[in-house]
Amino acid sequence: MYRILIADDEGIMLESLKSIINSNFGSECEIACAKTGRAVVEQAEAFRPDIAFVDIQMPGLSGIQAMKEIRKFNPGMIFIVITAYDKFHYAQEAINLGVMEYLTKPVNKKKIVEVCMKAMKQVDETRQKRSDDLKIREKLETILPVIESGYIYNVLLQDDFHTYENYYREFLNIDKKYAFMAVVEFGDSIENGILTNAVGASVRASRFYPEFREIAKGFFECMVGPVMGNRIVLLVPHEKDCVEYEERVEILTRMRNMLHKLESRIDSKFRGGIGRVRALEEVKESYTEALRALRESSSHVVHINDIPVIQGYDVEYPVELENRYVQRTMEADYAGASEAANRFFDWMLENYSKYREDIEIKVLELVMRVEQNAFCRGGMKYGFRYRENYLREIQSCSDYKALRSWFLDKTEEVCSGMTATKARESESVVTKARAYIDENYQKDISLDEVSRMVDISPYYFSKLFKQEQGENFIEYLTRIRMQNARQLLMNQNYSIKEVCAMCGYSDPNYFSRIFKKYEGVTPREYRERLG
Repeated sequence: MYRILIADDEGIMLESLKSIINSNFGSECEIACAKTGRAVVEQAEAFRPDIAFVDIQMPGLSGIQAMKEIRKFNPGMIFIVITAYDKFHYAQEAINLGVMEYLTKPVNKKKIVEVCMKAMKQVDETRQKRSDDLKIREKLETILPVIESGYIYNVLLQDDFHTYENYYREFLNIDKKYAFMAVVEFGDSIENGILTNAVGASVRASRFYPEFREIAKGFFECMVGPVMGNRIVLLVPHEKDCVEYEERVEILTRMRNMLHKLESRIDSKFRGGIGRVRALEEVKESYTEALRALRESSSHVVHINDIPVIQGYDVEYPVELENRYVQRTMEADYAGASEAANRFFDWMLENYSKYREDIEIKVLELVMRVEQNAFCRGGMKYGFRYRENYLREIQSCSDYKALRSWFLDKTEEVCSGMTATKARESESVVTKARAYIDENYQKDISLDEVSRMVDISPYYFSKLFKQEQGENFIEYLTRIRMQNARQLLMNQNYSIKEVCAMCGYSDPNYFSRIFKKYEGVTPREYRERLG
């Protein structure tokens, strides 16, 4: 079916063209007519013709003006100009508008039919090209997840990375030099920052993976990796080699919104960790950081910049158990760390009980690893000879029970050190924030402003402040303002309005309502009580 618009202010011409087209093409065509330039534009919007026969001279808008307007919203329409004016400037303007044919009246029937057939052929070619493009796109959409998965595997495994890097970039249209990686974990529920039933969730992931891809690409221009256990990795190309504070917060917000949407559409719980921006050839480090961010925090979403950076850890079998031991120790969770340590020790006894020396080495390796991590985070102090007795102590253990006890004792020492460190870290951040609020309460300060000052994202800062202070940011700020308001109200030289402004409020009525909520009386009543 071809939609054809005939535009001419002469009724005879309209009927003649309509009759010629109907008699030669019949039901293949659907025809609409217009007699003014304005009507041509309106019909072009409503009827969406494939082909338009347009007279240049019509009431109101000329045919040239009408075609110019139509080109703005339908650049693919085929125009055929029919005019009684054989003037060069008309022909030149028509050519500039991409008119297929410029015909001067009178035009015979044979010419009209030839032009129609030519235009219809062009419409068919355009439709075929569009259809072919859609088929190619559909095929690409089918294999694109495979290509993206292959690229992310290539990045993570570094398997001939440089050999195939250019091919991947060209195919995936990656024109940026930098990127960051995010790791999304999923499970049945979140308990103490850990997702439960990881195995069951990974089995279900194959069903929701297409929807996951769709949602992820709605929030980030990214490559989506395959399901790996209960994780899916995102690689997000980036223009610059770093992210500024505002952009980091914006990325965290997008990730948080993405996870909320996933949880509303998919019957699972999700957590997200985000690494730093790296050069593409080094982006694997961003993946490692994203994993560390997840392991070092129980937050729903966390950026590596929001937590202290720890040293690298070479994963060995059993991977998850060893990772859990290190993670729980760094979290100062002795119950969790000792449980993982005991299970790991049981695994060694079950598989290598005849190799006492190897078990000793592994125990020593794990202890030294968590001590090194703790040291880098300020959780321990030791000098060059701090471990001088470790080998003797291990070798003097009478049996595996004694060796296990030594292992657990050292783990407890590290957890104790990390407990003190966490207290100092949070205290330093909150102390700095409190000092800033105490000095600037009279200004229009916000959570975002204080978060920026301590260089932590608002979401993470808010959680940390509430955890350490026992009240949220607004509650603390309001309490400090009310405390100072009481002092200022004792000075009769200041009006209520001046006290309001000096306490950081711009609206006296709002100030009065807040003050009454805290003190039970209005500022004026409070001053009157003071006499």
